[in-house]
Amino acid sequence: MNTHQPEKDANGISFEMFVISVGSAALMSLGELEDPITKKKDIDLTSAKQNISILELLVEKTKGNLSESEEKLLQGVIYEARLKFVEKTGKSET
Repeated sequence: MNTHQPEKDANGISFEMFVISVGSAALMSLGELEDPITKKKDIDLTSAKQNISILELLVEKTKGNLSESEEKLLQGVIYEARLKFVEKTGKSET
């Protein structure tokens, strides 16, 4: 049984929550998720690319410092966002 509890900062934000937030922003920018304010699914490829780049930067800057579950989450979120970006554009985001 996994009893690992995500570490939270003083504001109650964990690394996992941050990754999911940036990943959700990427998917929202790709029109995959509804904007909670406008209730619309709009596409903004520039924002999507920027959020994917932020996730890739996290991989680089946290190398060797993540738990196995954090690493899997980060890689999975990046994979999904890249896949959806390619589906929308027909090309890689880099």
